Amino acid sequence: MPLVNPHGGESLNPRLLEGALLAAERERALTLPVLKVSSREKGDLVMLGIGGFTPLDGFMTHADWQGVCDGMRTASGLFWPIPITLSTDRATANSIKTGGDVTLLDPDDGSVIATMKVTEKYSIDKAHECATVFGTTDLEHPGVKMVMEQGEVNLAGPVKVLSQGGFPEKYGTLFMSPRETRNLFEALGWSKVAAFQTRNPMHRSHEYLAKVAIEVCDGVLIHSLLGNLKPGDIPADVRTHAIAALTEFYFVKKTIVQAGYPLDMRYAGPREALLHAVFRQNYGCSHQIVGRDHAGVGSYYGPFDAHHVFDQIPKGALETQALKIDWTFWCYKCGGMASARTCPHGEEDRLLLSGTKLRKMLSEDSEVPAEFSRPEVLEILRAYYAGIATNERVEVKLSGHSGR
Repeated sequence: MPLVNPHGGESLNPRLLEGALLAAERERALTLPVLKVSSREKGDLVMLGIGGFTPLDGFMTHADWQGVCDGMRTASGLFWPIPITLSTDRATANSIKTGGDVTLLDPDDGSVIATMKVTEKYSIDKAHECATVFGTTDLEHPGVKMVMEQGEVNLAGPVKVLSQGGFPEKYGTLFMSPRETRNLFEALGWSKVAAFQTRNPMHRSHEYLAKVAIEVCDGVLIHSLLGNLKPGDIPADVRTHAIAALTEFYFVKKTIVQAGYPLDMRYAGPREALLHAVFRQNYGCSHQIVGRDHAGVGSYYGPFDAHHVFDQIPKGALETQALKIDWTFWCYKCGGMASARTCPHGEEDRLLLSGTKLRKMLSEDSEVPAEFSRPEVLEILRAYYAGIATNERVEVKLSGHSGR
């Protein structure tokens, strides 16, 4: 069987230029007005470049923004759950001509990352975006804070991406494009592939979710977020090293591929779960594991809101399907991992697992039960937290896909 089609069509739409076209556009970029993008916009640009946001060709118009906020559809009718926009301050927007081109600069080092033809300039109701996308306008929500702090004016238009933002240099083979994952899945003989989303190291509950998926699929793509997180979250290099140790010792070979993608977290809960499914379809995944509080933060979303949202979208909106799994935990009476659907015992017999709880135990140097996390993972995480305590950064070896 073939892999699922890219979202919205039969082929990927990478906006990254190559060869002579890339060289010429880099030369031209030096003659254009410049605009430094935000970290979130940089991640979106890299995803546009590698085809992760297929079939989009750039940043959304006002009609697209409105349609996505209110009905999860662009003006053309394409299913899309979260606006992909570029903003700037009013003075900068006034200096840019509609119909003209602008060079977009990397926020980290000021290098050229893309050029863009500005087809439209528009203002938005930021509170409306927050209410529809995040379900709240509370500034304590990190996604709301991000939107409310962005520029007053949005710029729309197609982009030509000239750089992958340093992700390949920093993460090596861990950073994979949709074309690369699709080629790898085909080489492994996979057609039914489940994506596992993670911004945390994998504890025993995550391991259980992935193994449930392996039982019904050809393999699992452990897809780690490589962009920015909220303060207190564990950095990507440490997280992916810990995941590599887990897969090395506790998974059958050629059932797991570990890769990373360049986005910042938006913490949009159900809507972000849908965005994850959209771009996982582009990466070649037929299924996406959706557990408890997928892409959530704090208590803004119910534990299974991300399950329910997949039942509320129009039929055929996505080829990638949700693999919904109930709350998972270690049950002392069952003597192993279980879920609320499989375990008949009470809360007093259960060890509930969460990334938040694990981070708290590690930061306080508390004892972590063996039922909570594997020793090889804990060794890596304890070294990281010990480095924080002594103001020393432990260097870790990044591990990309190995066809494990």
